[in-house]
Amino acid sequence: MKGGKGRRAQKKTGSPAPVPGQIRINRFLSMCGITSRRKAEELVRLGKVEINHAVVRDLATRVDPARDRVFVGGTQALPVKGFLYLVLNKPKDSITTLSDERGRTTVMSMVRTRERVYPVGRLDRNTTGVLILTNDGGFAHRLMHPKFNVPKSYRVSCDRSLTRTDLAALRGGVTLGDGRTAPADVEFIAQGRGKEIGITIHEGRNRQVRRMFETLGYDVVKLDRVAYGPVTKAGLARGGTRSLTRSEIRALKEMAGYTEEELLSGR
Repeated sequence: MKGGKGRRAQKKTGSPAPVPGQIRINRFLSMCGITSRRKAEELVRLGKVEINHAVVRDLATRVDPARDRVFVGGTQALPVKGFLYLVLNKPKDSITTLSDERGRTTVMSMVRTRERVYPVGRLDRNTTGVLILTNDGGFAHRLMHPKFNVPKSYRVSCDRSLTRTDLAALRGGVTLGDGRTAPADVEFIAQGRGKEIGITIHEGRNRQVRRMFETLGYDVVKLDRVAYGPVTKAGLARGGTRSLTRSEIRALKEMAGYTEEELLSGR
């Protein structure tokens, strides 16, 4: 019995003990706001991560944030001091990118923060409304993951009145080039003469709402995202930003599958 315990103890301590101050590479990348820990592991497997200019593929790799220089896709990863969660009321004729070589207006030109933030998903150039920005990569990844079905609501203005047959089709799901859409919540907006429609989807495909109407033969004249989960643009001028409230952040995290432990720890 004693010998067996001794062998088990020796086997348990056979791998090198963690060096004080070092953390696993996936945790470090999450601290930098780049992505979630699970997604960080994929980046490592794909050889996208370098430590001190040497590519690493071992998920057990540990780094010293005070000494090591970590790069993802050639850009240095730096831990953020605190996570920011913002909402922008995106105006028309602005694009959802960090920069544009053609000199077009980007949403980032409307945000004034010391910490660099990134848009959660995209709105096309002519779509207006609620756009969430953050430097919390794990949070952004979960919000966009189709597994969690975080609702996004839009006001759609069409070139002609929507028929009740097509209203029912949108509710049940329509077939697009990348597959059938999930059922959506669709209603006529009062006083809109059938041309103004409210729609809530639980997916995040590229230009999904526009394509849903276009496949039924309608031209979308205006498209405005009025809500992302509990977050609205109420009281926010076009091009204006504000910080999300604690209750909004918590509600979004609950929708995105955060456990109570994660919510309490702020991870």
